[in-house]
Amino acid sequence: MGVNNSIKIWLSEIRANFLVLAVVLVMIGGAGAFHDGSFNPVIFVVTVIGVVFAHISVDLFNEYSDWKTGIDERTERTPFSGGSGNLQKGLLQPSQVHTAAWITLIVAFIIGLGLAWVSGWQVLILMAAGGIAIIFYTDYFAKWIIGELISGITLGSFVVLGSYFVQTGEISHSIIWASIPPGILTSLLLLLNEFPDVDADRAGGRRHIIILLGRRAAAVIYSVMLMLVFLFPVLGIIIDDMPYGVLISFLTFPLAVYIIYRVFRYGTEIPMIIPALGMNVIVVLATDFLMAVGYLIG
Repeated sequence: MGVNNSIKIWLSEIRANFLVLAVVLVMIGGAGAFHDGSFNPVIFVVTVIGVVFAHISVDLFNEYSDWKTGIDERTERTPFSGGSGNLQKGLLQPSQVHTAAWITLIVAFIIGLGLAWVSGWQVLILMAAGGIAIIFYTDYFAKWIIGELISGITLGSFVVLGSYFVQTGEISHSIIWASIPPGILTSLLLLLNEFPDVDADRAGGRRHIIILLGRRAAAVIYSVMLMLVFLFPVLGIIIDDMPYGVLISFLTFPLAVYIIYRVFRYGTEIPMIIPALGMNVIVVLATDFLMAVGYLIG
C-alpha cells in the first residue's frame, strides 16, 4: 500500500470532509470574543486544532464500536451515514482505528491543558464533559436514548462556550444564547443521519429516538428543534445583548423548511431521504458559519 493510498484511506476514516463542523463551532466562539474586544489569533488556531482532534477521536471511536457490534456490516452506507467501510473492506485493522482514537483524544487533551493554563482552569470542566462524551458515547449514551442530546451539548454548545472562554476568561450571556443553536444543530445532524440506519442500529443494541418513537415522531421532533434554531437568536437579541448581525443566519431558513418537507414525505423511503441528509449538513455548517459572521459584522 503506497503512502498516498494510506493517506487517502485515513482521510476517509476520519471523515475529513465533516471536520469543517469543528472549525465553524470554534469560529462562533472566536467571533463572539472578537465582538467583545478580546481575540488572540494564536489561541484561536490552537483551539481549532484541539477541537478537530477531538472530533476525529469521536469518529474513530464510533467506527471501532460499530465494527465491534456489527452495525456497519448491516448498514446501508450513504455519503453521510454508515461509516467509512474501511474496516469491512480490510483496508484498516480494528486495532489501528482503536489506537488512533486514543491517540487523537490524548492530543486533544494535551492541547486543552495548554489552553486551560493560559485562560483558566474552568475550561477543564467543558473538556472533561467532552472527553466523557467521546469515550462513552457509542457504547453507552447511544444505547440510553440520550446520545444525540449528549453530543449536541458537549460537542456543539460546549465547544462554542469553550472557544469563547479561552479568549476572554469568562462566559457572557450573549455567547450562552449563541451556543444553543449549534448544540441543537449538532444533535439534529446525528438524528437525521440515523434515519437510514434504524434496523442496523437496533440489531447492534442502540436505542435512539427513531428506534423508540418511530420515523414519523422523530420527524416531528427534528422539525420542531430545527425551527427552534432560528428562534433562539431572536430571543437572544430581545432578552439579552446578542448583536443584530446574527440574524444573517436566517439565510438558511428556506433550505431548512425544504428539508422538513422531504423528511416528512420520504422519511420511510431511504433512497429518497438521502438528499435531505446532504442538505442537512449544509444547513448545519452554513447556519453555524453565518452566526459567526453575524458576530463579526455586529
